Amino acid sequence: MNRTRAVVLVEGISDKSAVETLAERRGRDLAAEGISVVAMGGATNIGTYAGRFGPAGRDLRLAGLYDAGEEGAFRRGLERAGLGSDLDRSDLETLGFFVCVADLEDELIRALGTATVERVLDAEGELRSFRTLQKQPGWRGRSTHDQLRRFMGSGGGRKIRYSGRLVAALEPDRVPRPLDGLLAHLRQG
Repeated sequence: MNRTRAVVLVEGISDKSAVETLAERRGRDLAAEGISVVAMGGATNIGTYAGRFGPAGRDLRLAGLYDAGEEGAFRRGLERAGLGSDLDRSDLETLGFFVCVADLEDELIRALGTATVERVLDAEGELRSFRTLQKQPGWRGRSTHDQLRRFMGSGGGRKIRYSGRLVAALEPDRVPRPLDGLLAHLRQG
């Protein structure tokens, strides 16, 4: 294995799985490229990880994904780690940190379309469970997209189990911008 030259910081294991699955689909071996994907256990840990791996720590190239709602935490954490000041979204992207509109599951559901996501659930034997959620009073009348996001976020590690499967179901030209941008950024360095 090559010496680590870059670290991709993501919020959780499901994001890690998605990045690694897409890289594999594109014929890339991130480990061989010296790139390590690290699940931080939540966005609020960005400062710790950026400090550990960034300029004040191991001085590795950093990149990552974050949810729009966590942009402030990412901006502050990266600034404290010495990666700039008064960072805005464009600056974060230049650094290699790409925003997911709501979260990665939202991006994947939009890219795939709800019918394809339902086919993935069916292949995993969970379409019936999803239909049960759709019938619950709090979810009746909501969009299928919102129902799918809720379903992915509930029940025993679904986000983790489905992130790679959803990425595997993507058409090559339908990869969500944050994932596509991240892998392109990693190729540049």
